[in-house]
Amino acid sequence: MSREHLQILSVRVFSLLVFSSFFFSSPLPRAAGQDSEGRDGGGRVYDLATELVLSRYSNLTHVFHDELLKKFGFCIIDVDEDLNGAFNFSQDSSFITNCAKKMAGGTIGEVLGRLCTAAEMRIYAGGILQTKKTTYLKPNKNCNLSAWISGCEPGWACASAEQVELKNRTYVPARTVECQPCCEGFFCPQGLTCMLPCPKGAYCPLGKLNNGSGICEPYSYQLPPGKQNHTCGGAAKWADVVSSREVFCTGGSYCPSTIRKIPCSSGHFCRQGSTTEEDCFRMATCKSHSENQNITAYGIMIFAGLIFIFLVIYNFSDQVLATREKRQAKSRERAVESVRENTQVREKWKSAKDIAKKHAVGLSTQFSRTFSRRKSTKSDPLRGFGQAKPGSDAALPSMPTGIGEQSAGTSKGKEKEKRNLTQMIKAIEEDPNSHEGFNLEIGDKNIKKQAPKAPKGKQLHTQSQIFKYAYGQIEKEKALQEQNANLTFSGVIQMAGDLEIRKRPPIEVVFKDLTFTLKGKNKHLLRCVTGKISPGRVSAVMGPSGAGKTTFLSALVGKLRGCTVSGMILVNGKMEAIHCYKKIIGFVPQDDIVHGNLTVEENLWFSARCRLSADLPKPEKVLVVERVIESLGLQAVRDSLVGTVEKRGISGGQRKRVNVGLEMVMEPSLLILDEPTSGLDSSSSILLLKALRREALEGVNICMVVHQPSYTLFKMFDDLILLAKGGLMVYHGPVKKIEEYFGSLGITVPERVNPPDYYIDILEGIVKPNTTTGVTYKQLPVRWMLHNGYPVPMDMLQSVDGMAASAGENSAHGGSTPNAGSEGQSFAGDFWKDVKCHVEVKKDALKHNFITLNDLSERTNPGVFQQYKYFLGRACKQWLREARTQAVDFLILLLAGICLGTIAKVRDETFGALGYTYTVISVSLLCKIAALRTFGLDKLHYWRESSSGMSSLAYFLSKDTVDHFNTIMKPLVYLSMFYFFNNPRSSIIDNYIVLICLVYCVTGIAYALSIYLEPGPAQLWSVLLPVVLTLVANYNENKLVSRIANLCYTKWALEAFVISNAKRYSGVWLITRCGSLMKNGYDLNHWNCSLIFLIITGIVTRGIAFFLMVLLQKK
Repeated sequence: MSREHLQILSVRVFSLLVFSSFFFSSPLPRAAGQDSEGRDGGGRVYDLATELVLSRYSNLTHVFHDELLKKFGFCIIDVDEDLNGAFNFSQDSSFITNCAKKMAGGTIGEVLGRLCTAAEMRIYAGGILQTKKTTYLKPNKNCNLSAWISGCEPGWACASAEQVELKNRTYVPARTVECQPCCEGFFCPQGLTCMLPCPKGAYCPLGKLNNGSGICEPYSYQLPPGKQNHTCGGAAKWADVVSSREVFCTGGSYCPSTIRKIPCSSGHFCRQGSTTEEDCFRMATCKSHSENQNITAYGIMIFAGLIFIFLVIYNFSDQVLATREKRQAKSRERAVESVRENTQVREKWKSAKDIAKKHAVGLSTQFSRTFSRRKSTKSDPLRGFGQAKPGSDAALPSMPTGIGEQSAGTSKGKEKEKRNLTQMIKAIEEDPNSHEGFNLEIGDKNIKKQAPKAPKGKQLHTQSQIFKYAYGQIEKEKALQEQNANLTFSGVIQMAGDLEIRKRPPIEVVFKDLTFTLKGKNKHLLRCVTGKISPGRVSAVMGPSGAGKTTFLSALVGKLRGCTVSGMILVNGKMEAIHCYKKIIGFVPQDDIVHGNLTVEENLWFSARCRLSADLPKPEKVLVVERVIESLGLQAVRDSLVGTVEKRGISGGQRKRVNVGLEMVMEPSLLILDEPTSGLDSSSSILLLKALRREALEGVNICMVVHQPSYTLFKMFDDLILLAKGGLMVYHGPVKKIEEYFGSLGITVPERVNPPDYYIDILEGIVKPNTTTGVTYKQLPVRWMLHNGYPVPMDMLQSVDGMAASAGENSAHGGSTPNAGSEGQSFAGDFWKDVKCHVEVKKDALKHNFITLNDLSERTNPGVFQQYKYFLGRACKQWLREARTQAVDFLILLLAGICLGTIAKVRDETFGALGYTYTVISVSLLCKIAALRTFGLDKLHYWRESSSGMSSLAYFLSKDTVDHFNTIMKPLVYLSMFYFFNNPRSSIIDNYIVLICLVYCVTGIAYALSIYLEPGPAQLWSVLLPVVLTLVANYNENKLVSRIANLCYTKWALEAFVISNAKRYSGVWLITRCGSLMKNGYDLNHWNCSLIFLIITGIVTRGIAFFLMVLLQKK
């Protein structure tokens, strides 16, 4: 703060505060009665007169209450409290009595006659405003160029022979007689012949002449030359601490009155401007003459306590997680035990079936007799109960309407009904190459015959449902046997009617003449692709690099953006958006997007809880997870962390299987996999495909991209989609017929050569087809279209006759249609095309992010609140497993608190603004960088989870909730060092509240930066923002910059810190407080507003971060 500014403020504050409360009273003339009363009454008379004066002054404060609040409301909250803190001398007014005794008249009237009036105060204020950097006032009636008496010198005052009216603001009384040194406890400005009382907290003794320098110490004025009788008087002025430090009670001492200064005793401390000594805290070091207490011990204790807490969290976090897992594993163990007892259950079910069969035969006989029917003709249908294998659903008795229908096909379908889901799974485990239940073509005669005769129990469903149903029926049978030995026919029907099978809705995807063209560039990504993928079959998509395999899968599930679509995609025979079924569609990305700080089981269990039906019981969900773990061969690593780049976990093959398992546990109806076998060895690939074949048995439609499969793996697929470069289809049909098709073209696979490798080499152009028909690899897409009777574009027909360049060749090099434009286009044209393409892609992505479609998946996922609980549990586990990283963050904050608390000591003239400025910058920077990890590291995981239907709001709120721990703890960690080393006057509670709001604010800003920017730029902005915004907040010389500063969170945080400290300064600090707050544009009433602004900024930035997270998500 400049000296000029403080002096101006000193006059303004002084003119209103001091005189409004001290001098605006009725005229007090020097009456003779007062003189005699003063002389005759002795000390008691002086005391009574002093009390009368003080009571008269103290009653006038309310008169100027509104005016003071209007002009100085920014630095005065309670007028009565602040004025009493500065000028209430009721406890010790001896300086007034002592002054009266030293006067020539020896009365209180002598003192009142020398006090400055309102008019003289205006001269004092105007003089300082004009002279600015000097202490000389504007010439007035008593002190001018022609008349300069002793009372005009600093530290001196004179009496007046006139009647003095203190509240007269226009008339200056003549003060030229009885000039004397200013009394102790008063100060006399240079250029005026009157005196003013020093405020509480000041020490205003008579000056003592230093013969060496000629200065009246402790003040800085000199005696006038040529005046032998002139001595040092009292203080010369009271202003801010910079320009009038000599009147402030020095640190290490306290001043109960303005004329007494007492050194601080041991065990106490006295700050500058203190009126009393303050007790030191326990364990604080306070020697005699201590200006401040040494409370470093408290900081060390808090530091040790925090370290202990962190060590407990770090060392016992795994134990907490292990205990939680043991509790959760109880249901899992029960489910596993149920699976192990499956064989016994089947035997029990066989017995129950036999009992039901006997009762049903007897009841049927009675029923036939009642209606005069022959027993021999109606006994055969009941044999159907015994035709299925024990434990299968085909063994269940059907409804009455199905009994007659079943009898006709009993003999023909007897062997077919023996096959059930359990037998198929067992056969697959024993013979991986078996095609049982898979290689059943659409249109197969056997299927056509079997389908209408399949009993209701033969519908595909999960293995867990079989177990659940079997247990339920056994218990019902036992209860029925106990209650009624003669089971009625209706009881048998009821037993079968209670069957509630939870089926997966089938999804069949048919695509016809499907073409995807990149917007803005007219480039084909897929062209003229026709076919279908059916439930219960495993389809493989193969082709050379650049053939559009991943593009094809993305197009099927609606993840392709920025393209023009022609053709059509039918879902279950209807023109419906595939997004309507996203809750039952699983998409396994090419990259292994798995949480590395969770175990294998935790990853799978979280996906199951969030994506399975909300009404599915927990034991059923456990069974689903266990089935997936077992089928993927992950039992040995189920409790192992998946691992990250920095921390080693499970192997790459196991990680790949976990990536697939995340989609399998949600029991999808359509499962799309992008290169799930890449990076896996042959055995791991076969194990993975076995698991997928089991899923297909339950009616799942599976389609996957495969690179260079082995012959064994190749034969395990049902269908094959073979693509050429440019997104053109070469073959689509059963795997077992591909060699037959290519053989019809004259292309035969050489001996000891893997067929898929040979076909891909041909499409790549590496191997020339060994054929007598002259077919080239460029003509294969057209040959397939002609073979199936599909319409062929004209440019592709020309390639058959060799009339033009092949479309496949054009597509392989990013080709487009012939009318796409001229070949030699300018750079500006190419640039404009790229811009248009980029804009179209972004526009399409934004459109799809906010599109809402009807849900046709017939599955109700858990609500937002339930998912929030799941996300919160996962986030807590991740936080506990990152305890080492969190410990490093806290350690850095501790070091920053020690350094800044030691270096940036509190300066009373600025109320510690420097240290608080460093605090705002350092805390903002460190907390922002740490908060970048909250969302910045999990972008891919969020994109995958949100595209599958998980709640974005639940994800965001759970992350933010866990981060609240840092919001609460980091301010405490920083203050444990900074506050106890810096030791400001403000309380630790005030500082802690401000820091909590600051950390909450900057955390929200970090969320937005980490979501919108890449990690590198986000870190750079996190460093630059607090520094730049703090500089802007402290620059008040430009109105535009000041308005911008009002929008900076650093300005409000710094204001809250300074206000919390400035409120602790009163009495002699009143002018300093008002001057400093006015210079920086702060207001004592803005403390709550500052905190609210920080909180609102944190909320708004979180809202922006959430909006960006939803808006910018990539499918």
